[in-house]
Amino acid sequence: MKKFVFSIAMIAVAIHGFSQNTDKGKKIYSQVCIACHQPTGLGIPGAFPPLAKSDYLNKDVNRAIKGVVKGLKGTIIVNGKTYNGVMPSQALSDQQIAGAFTYVYANWGNNKTVVNGAMVLKQRK
Repeated sequence: MKKFVFSIAMIAVAIHGFSQNTDKGKKIYSQVCIACHQPTGLGIPGAFPPLAKSDYLNKDVNRAIKGVVKGLKGTIIVNGKTYNGVMPSQALSDQQIAGAFTYVYANWGNNKTVVNGAMVLKQRK
């Protein structure tokens, strides 16, 4: 019984931490990402790719993080559509980027990846 109660408590702590990270991530997304990628994550057709149900994001989290950390230029294909533009690197902390990604991955039909600061730091190198 003690193991069961402990397991439930650990799950509750993990969910609370995840919820806080997505809340902070939503705030960063709303301040930095929303103009191009829109409140629904659908982007602007022909100009800014969608983050919603994004095969580009869901296939390779490290590639996605690197694009935000170092910027992204050139042709990418997202959900079968070609985008050729520039996204400047974002002047955000590792934790801010991690939160924004966790929010994006938690919403709009993405794969629920949890991004942490260490993952972002690794892509800065």
